Amino acid sequence: MYAIVRAGGRQEKVSVGDVLIIDKVAVKAGESIELAALLLVDGDKVTSDAEKLAKVSVKAEVVEAAKGPKITIMKYKNKTGYKKRQGHRQPLTRVKVTAIEA
Repeated sequence: MYAIVRAGGRQEKVSVGDVLIIDKVAVKAGESIELAALLLVDGDKVTSDAEKLAKVSVKAEVVEAAKGPKITIMKYKNKTGYKKRQGHRQPLTRVKVTAIEA
């Protein structure tokens, strides 16, 4: 059984035991969160109806806070002496899917 969930602005395919990285969630490590299910596949049975998906719950446990890779931003204007360097690391959260209940 697996589900397609909305997690951090993206859609992710998850099953029980999967560890995924989503955008930062304001929850401490060890606590649980619930992810919104968009599709549920159980063998040959596919559930995509909004009323039935409202009853589906995908629970995940927060493992740790993480950071994305360093991104370097360079701005440069020719012949004017203008250059600017900036960096960014996106805050992320690593979660582990613990249950998919239909």
